Amino acid sequence: MTADTIDIPDAEIEEHFVRASGPGGQNVNKVSTAVELRFNVRASQSLLPTVRARLERLAGRRLTKDGILVIRADRFRTQEQNREDARKRLHELVHEASIVPKRRIKTRPTRASKERRHEAKHQRSQIKRLRRSRPDVD
Repeated sequence: MTADTIDIPDAEIEEHFVRASGPGGQNVNKVSTAVELRFNVRASQSLLPTVRARLERLAGRRLTKDGILVIRADRFRTQEQNREDARKRLHELVHEASIVPKRRIKTRPTRASKERRHEAKHQRSQIKRLRRSRPDVD
């Protein structure tokens, strides 16, 4: 299941329109243009358990203790634009969560890289030794 095939039904998304903060002229105190989108990640049937776990981790502070993802959109001056913005941000977050991270393959440093590192350390110690008030004689 890829991010393109994940379809979140409208029944799982809850939207509330609230007043936007900040400057906005005469209408700012009268019109509720900001959107507060709520999506219950833990109760969602449209997400796989692995995607759900990654989404919870990615959500960070936007996730409540009950597992509800809250996205607030108030960039635009109209409800419809803010609604689209909130849904787009939810889709992007779900898309990011659907990408399976690559497993790290443990590697060991090569013998040559160890030797280069030790040589660099030796060079550095020589430089510092020469800076002393009485250089040590080898």
